[in-house]
Amino acid sequence: MSIEPSRRLSDALATLPALAEEIGVDAAQREIRRELPFSAFDAFRRSGLGALRIPVERGGLGGTLEDAIHVVTTLAAAESNVAHALRVHFDVVESMRLAPHTPFHDRQVSRIVEGALFGGASGEQGTARAGEIETVLRRDGDHFRVTGKKYYTTGTAYADFVRTNLVDEQGHGVTAVIPVRSKGLEVLDDWDGMGQRMTASGSVVFDDVKVDPNEVVAKGYASLVGRHGGAYRQLHLVAVAAGIVRNIVSDARAYVTAHGRPVLHSTAPTAREDVFIQQVVGELSALSHTIDVLVRDNARTLGISSDAILRGDAAADELALQGALATARTQIIVGKLALQAGERLFDAGGASATSRKHNFDRHWRNLRTIFSHNPLHHKAKVIGDYVLNGVKTHLVEGRTF
Repeated sequence: MSIEPSRRLSDALATLPALAEEIGVDAAQREIRRELPFSAFDAFRRSGLGALRIPVERGGLGGTLEDAIHVVTTLAAAESNVAHALRVHFDVVESMRLAPHTPFHDRQVSRIVEGALFGGASGEQGTARAGEIETVLRRDGDHFRVTGKKYYTTGTAYADFVRTNLVDEQGHGVTAVIPVRSKGLEVLDDWDGMGQRMTASGSVVFDDVKVDPNEVVAKGYASLVGRHGGAYRQLHLVAVAAGIVRNIVSDARAYVTAHGRPVLHSTAPTAREDVFIQQVVGELSALSHTIDVLVRDNARTLGISSDAILRGDAAADELALQGALATARTQIIVGKLALQAGERLFDAGGASATSRKHNFDRHWRNLRTIFSHNPLHHKAKVIGDYVLNGVKTHLVEGRTF
């Protein structure tokens, strides 16, 4: 007997707390050892949550965008590297949900439903400007070949397929889907950023890799789906940050109750009764709550625009614009609040809390790394230009501004 769709979704979401607990075991110490969390991605595959946003009629769980962001934030509260490394996968799933029924798109949906994970390989180092693509997809008989090197390839080490952005021989942007285990494809763990160290965000090298022409499509940033996807990818990062701040609150509580001492001028008998420490933990809790509210509200906004695009609603264009605005505004404020929490954590424990054995500095490093992806001051400028002058240029380009 088949399980009704709503039950399948609720059952999958019910496994989330245990999944998060599993991937969070020893996470702080794994980072110190630089131990990549491959087992966490095996657990995520088994959960079925990778197909959360795929409609029920196509074999998925039919979850909402709010459900997806809830999954990201919950996982990030346990192990932010895992949640972050799933960013491209969640983006691919969202784009497939909204894409027309073509052999290319249907093939990717089938892979997702069967449990496959997607990673990304878009960015390149050494180009004149960030975001420029110089790696060329060349025709070779009845197929293509690609040779080149990509960086910021988040999640690809853990994935089954890599979505890579290239240019064809005429200089037009294309996207190709390539099996990670293809001959000539090598994933390097050479990400040297100070934060998000286990996201596998280093290099992917293509050495004359064969590409099936059926796995290549034109790149379409300016489409409604592309525009929505640009905002969704940014919200995923903010959701990871929200999870990190939840982890900060959890670490503060655990430290105070297990290791903390009252501050020098306090008359409290224990750290947990110290009014100074109570104030710090209270502020951290308030910051986390505020961030969670902003992220949930943003997810609802993007969920509305996504559904409008899927229906072909006449209001979809305006809703996609509002989604881009909401996400940029949320990023600006959450960036400030989250980094404040990462710094304030140490006031709950003083100098002893800076011990490497606790690895509390990972929270600030991870947050600073996440919010360095895209300059927040530029987002503020874009919003201001829209409010003052109605300029929509960056809000509708579908790229990450």
